[in-house]
Amino acid sequence: MALSTVRRQIIGCEECPRLRAYCARIAQDKRAAFRNDVYWGRPVPGFGDRRARLLVLGLAPAAHGANRTGRPFTGDRSGDFLMAAMHETGFANQALCRDKQDGLVLIDAYLSTVVRCAPPDNRPAPTEIANCHPLLQAETTALPRLKAIVALGKIAYDSYWRLLAERDITVRPRPRFHHGLVCRPPGAWPLVVSYHPSQQNTHTGRLTPTMLVDVLTTARTLLDEQRPHGARLGR
Repeated sequence: MALSTVRRQIIGCEECPRLRAYCARIAQDKRAAFRNDVYWGRPVPGFGDRRARLLVLGLAPAAHGANRTGRPFTGDRSGDFLMAAMHETGFANQALCRDKQDGLVLIDAYLSTVVRCAPPDNRPAPTEIANCHPLLQAETTALPRLKAIVALGKIAYDSYWRLLAERDITVRPRPRFHHGLVCRPPGAWPLVVSYHPSQQNTHTGRLTPTMLVDVLTTARTLLDEQRPHGARLGR
């Protein structure tokens, strides 16, 4: 399935009534700072380089971030934090990620989320995660050059293992989630784990800019190890 087809499927998804109702309400009520904005208010597809070797996987759109702008990690402080690190490590042409017209281009990277609709309190239900999973599976299949994944947070980490299970790849015991974890299951995409760049983590210092840059630098190293000798993309 082509990535453009997956994108249309994501935007048209109505599988989770609770999430669809919440996103529609937020798009109507708005935040005062964005009262003149037209909110996207629909499921949010991934964004980035169609030939990407790196997938950066987050949790879900923010109510007044991607649910407003229609692009993952765009228009909120989590996106600012992430894009600064992606720019520093050569995966983005700029650190600015304000809206779809800001000129952002991802380089050898693709951004996506486990859940495509903003969940109340940033807490999707297990059934909602399960409903969204086939869309993530289709998206990863439509990225034929994918070579590594960065999981932002525990839910993204769990989704990685579910993707592997569907490809008949099993690891026992599964490594315990922690920031900086690197996994290289045989026959699978290597994984690098980070805490999610939510304000809960960044404001408390649990995740610092240096920590996230280190994760993306590790991902860059994993990609470079898989390229022919002497060849390199990005920074």
